[in-house]
Amino acid sequence: MRSDSLAFRLVAGAALWSAVALVVGGLVLSAIFRNSVERSFDARLNVLLDSLIATTEVDAAGNLVRIRELSETRFDLAYSGWYWQVSPLAERTALRSRSLFDQTLDLSSGRDAGRNDFGLKVFDVLGPENQRLRVAERRVALPGYDIRVSFAVAGDRGEIDVEIQGFNTWLFMAMAAMGAGLLVALLIQVRFGLRPLDRVRLALAQIRSGRATRLEGEFPSEIEPLADELNRLLDGNREVLERARTHVGNLAHALKTPLSVLTNEARTHKDSFGQTVSRVAEQMREQIDHHLARARMAASANVLGVNTPVAPVLTRISRALERIHADRGLVLAVDCPETTGFRGEAQDLEEVAGNLVDNACKWAASRVVLRVTPGLLRKGRTFFMLAVEDDGPGLPEDARQTVLKRGARLDETKPGSGLGLSIVTEIAELYGGELRLETSEMGGLRAELYLPASTD
Repeated sequence: MRSDSLAFRLVAGAALWSAVALVVGGLVLSAIFRNSVERSFDARLNVLLDSLIATTEVDAAGNLVRIRELSETRFDLAYSGWYWQVSPLAERTALRSRSLFDQTLDLSSGRDAGRNDFGLKVFDVLGPENQRLRVAERRVALPGYDIRVSFAVAGDRGEIDVEIQGFNTWLFMAMAAMGAGLLVALLIQVRFGLRPLDRVRLALAQIRSGRATRLEGEFPSEIEPLADELNRLLDGNREVLERARTHVGNLAHALKTPLSVLTNEARTHKDSFGQTVSRVAEQMREQIDHHLARARMAASANVLGVNTPVAPVLTRISRALERIHADRGLVLAVDCPETTGFRGEAQDLEEVAGNLVDNACKWAASRVVLRVTPGLLRKGRTFFMLAVEDDGPGLPEDARQTVLKRGARLDETKPGSGLGLSIVTEIAELYGGELRLETSEMGGLRAELYLPASTD
């Protein structure tokens, strides 16, 4: 999944918001649970505080006495974390639980804590051995006692923290599992939702490779207008190509007929004027053929749905040239995968391959090899390379660019017009490819032709 894809954006956006929602939800649930546990703990302290007040009286001598012990046994265990304390608000003897042993509760840290309507306030203090305690304290005026008395009950706050920590652990695990489940669900949903786009991509690949001419099949209502517009575009492109070919043919006939008449008339004149007219008319014919061919190639190079198998074309060319050069005993070997296809017209492939193989046959001593290498990535597209090698004398490196020029010939003793390699270069460039000349391992010239493949 690429970072600039629609699937990544949808999944990343939904995952981000889901993560934020889960984190916020987890914090809210944790806070609610914390408040609930603290209220429950405070309520428990308040019940014990009421019991402590109810079981404390003033004796005949005016001293505070306990008439009954509280039911919580941890008040009797030293430093158990559960304590009570009864302190007159004056310099008088205070009562405290056995769990405090020789310590007292320092309630000064709760001085700023607020009291409720019943005079109760709850706060946190540090107790014996630095225990974190939660204290519920109330000041009461007892009958027969001349000063107010502070009643306090303290419980171990660690119990609250342990319960909250356990809840948070389970909450984190549940949120993590829910997040993973949501992420998987998002991936499935996005993949399922974007699957029609994959069908469009595959259909376009079929069209580009020449195995189809239109987008076929049923698409969702959101994509169906796009598919219809693409089909209209393909139909329009095909119509434009056909009209261009018709116009090219009409122009060829319209120009070649007058040129033929002009040439025939010039032949009747044996003087220098007739020879000049014939030569110029022949040059005009060559130029017309050349530029009309380029116009046809440019149109076919940009049309979709054109696919030419490469292996049959190379086989036909090699057999034909073997017969032509049979008196020399030339051997032409073809190595081409059957699945390789050319995204272009068959006549264009025949022209470029024919020129390269014919040129190799002229210079080869005994052997010419045609080898196709598919699956080459160039400029974001898939190309194949047609390599034509011979065992001839080869070509110096400084002369390789010269022979690619139109009309250039290094050896006038060999038949030809000097247009073959330049035509190959022009056709390759029209299809976005190129022609390279290298030294062959066989000792001669190696021509590497790159053309777009129809299998990508």
